[in-house]
Amino acid sequence: MSSNDKLFRIVGGAQNYDWGKLGSNSTVAKFAKLNDPSLTIDESKPYAELWMGTHPSVPTIEPTSKKSLRSLISEDPSKLLGDEIIKKFNSKEELPFLFKVLSIEKVLSIQAHPDKALGAQLHKLDPKHYPDNNHKPEMAIAITDFEGFCGFKPLNEIDYLLQNIPEFRSLIGEDIVSQFHDGIILNPSDDVATNKKLLQKVFSKLMNTSDDDIIPFASGLVKRTISEPKLFGDSLCELIQRLNKQFENDIGLFCGCLMLNHCHLKSGEAMFLQAKDPHAYISGDIMECMAASDNVIRAGFTPKFKDVEVLVNNLTYSYNPVEEQKLKPDSFVRASGSGTFNLYDPPIDEFSVLQSKFDNVSGTATIKGLNGPSILIVSDGEGKIRLKGDESSTLSCSEGGIYFIAPYVDIELISEDVETPFTSYRAYCEA
Repeated sequence: MSSNDKLFRIVGGAQNYDWGKLGSNSTVAKFAKLNDPSLTIDESKPYAELWMGTHPSVPTIEPTSKKSLRSLISEDPSKLLGDEIIKKFNSKEELPFLFKVLSIEKVLSIQAHPDKALGAQLHKLDPKHYPDNNHKPEMAIAITDFEGFCGFKPLNEIDYLLQNIPEFRSLIGEDIVSQFHDGIILNPSDDVATNKKLLQKVFSKLMNTSDDDIIPFASGLVKRTISEPKLFGDSLCELIQRLNKQFENDIGLFCGCLMLNHCHLKSGEAMFLQAKDPHAYISGDIMECMAASDNVIRAGFTPKFKDVEVLVNNLTYSYNPVEEQKLKPDSFVRASGSGTFNLYDPPIDEFSVLQSKFDNVSGTATIKGLNGPSILIVSDGEGKIRLKGDESSTLSCSEGGIYFIAPYVDIELISEDVETPFTSYRAYCEA
């Protein structure tokens, strides 16, 4: 460990899932190799996720002692978590968040996550599929161009597709299509509840269609993107055809491509995925932060268990435009000196993420101590990190480097690379 055990390097664990990018093309593989030079990258394997935290499934390790971060925290929780965090989250060994890098080549399953009350209920009734009693809010920050599904499309867009795409209309049925068209109120402030009930009725009919019955409708939908592309628009045609190659004739072509917002993020843009909202990642590289939970309610683009009744009955059925799904960063007043600082601060207790970036300049930034633990990863460039005023604690850091920072300590980031912006992301929790 570092000579000062309030700041030290850690090594995250890579996960190989089918949807990840292959070998060295994966940012996950690149970061994992840079963080742990002993790692050998298998160019035939997909590298999907790099985990940083205390989750026991994929331990994060302190490289000198070879102890897990979870173990180190349990040895001195007051120093490494802080008494306020221990009291708030009732754990002396676990961070409230799990921090990840994701490299996405293929679409992940369309899914939603329960809130705390539903998580506890589902865990009690079905612990096999819902392994804990927690909620799982997530936030994605793009580090390359990224695309995903996030929340339902505005109702007028869904209505257009129901009216004009024969396969969608036939699948839902004339009665429900007519109810939706005649009943939705496009000034949502008038009667949101009515709109949500109508949206739920369409989604319920779709999701309760068997996989076998979906196939001819999905096949016809894909053919129509070729024969009548103007009905869809170029981007939706391309999306349907691309995802059909990954999951042929899947229900996700309807519940994802036709019913959910298709969201594009540039590097530094973010979206927050609150409880009970459907979403999926499609492609790109992101920093992801989430509450420490494994509870997932799946809908499409997956061979895994789909809990249709729970899904249909518990979504929020929000239908905001895609730009409103993005999380705008705030300024961070506890940083000073060189660099720019963007705070991604979703409306939940478990985590926030701070981006620090030196735009092709050398210099030093000071960040005041946070009232809880944090993990920092360097995504670009190189420099140094140290406790403020303590040169003996200085650690060299470069792309892929990961560091644990204890509560209440001021740190300094020092940029030395004027060609590549020295950029880091720091996940933290405060009481």
